[in-house]
Amino acid sequence: MPSRTALLVIDMQNATVALAHRAAETVAVIVGLSERARAAGVPVVTVRQRDEGMVPGTEGWRVVPELAPREGEPVVDKTTPDSFLGTDLDGLLRGLGVTEVVVTGFATEVCVDTTARQALSRGYDLVVVADGHTTSRRTPADAGRLVPADDSIAQCNTIYRTIGWPGRRIRVRAAADVELRPA
Repeated sequence: MPSRTALLVIDMQNATVALAHRAAETVAVIVGLSERARAAGVPVVTVRQRDEGMVPGTEGWRVVPELAPREGEPVVDKTTPDSFLGTDLDGLLRGLGVTEVVVTGFATEVCVDTTARQALSRGYDLVVVADGHTTSRRTPADAGRLVPADDSIAQCNTIYRTIGWPGRRIRVRAAADVELRPA
């Protein structure tokens, strides 16, 4: 049975992108992938974080303009790093006939990783977009506390290149090499 793909754009909101490492580059990569997905008839699902620092309706909570969902596109609001927990994401994807998710967004080691693993646990094949996820910028105060941003991104990509998950297909691809199959 051929895969049916959906693109997940996780937490690319004004407040998170403002503190993101390689913000402009990551946004540009996801914009290009989103345009390709739409042209191919692949659903683009926007996931937004909502919490005390990301209050609905505020400027920080809004998705960056370049990645704002188009009219009629699905938007999922979440309150945890797991885009599936307490949301309708799984039902939405199943309703669209999706069997594979392409994961992009912020933050590599938190929301992107958690959502990717949960997608695998829920039966979806997975594509991690190697150049389509990012984390927060690191400051000198972060030394010894946080892995450097480029190392965190590289580690995530390496983990998904080597991790095994019975019955699941896992790939790490540059955005330019991602295959998009309509749902």
